[in-house]
Amino acid sequence: MPPSFAEEGDETRVIRSPDGREIQVRALLQEIYEALAEKGYDPIRQLASYLTTGEPAYITAHKGARVKAARLDRNAVLEELLRHYLT
Repeated sequence: MPPSFAEEGDETRVIRSPDGREIQVRALLQEIYEALAEKGYDPIRQLASYLTTGEPAYITAHKGARVKAARLDRNAVLEELLRHYLT
């Protein structure tokens, strides 16, 4: 079972993309996590590497995970993660 990315109130963090679409970060991260785990990768290490480098090769194409990762604004995801852990 993957870890929950939003524990307090189990709320979904929403980030607006430049074109106004809402991207549900928590849901996308969990789907990417599950796809990586299913393929035998260490999801935390792979996601951390992707978020810091932007290199899509860190994310499997399994279950469309690479396409989902490309929808994320990496800086906004990092901001949300920091906000969650530091506030």
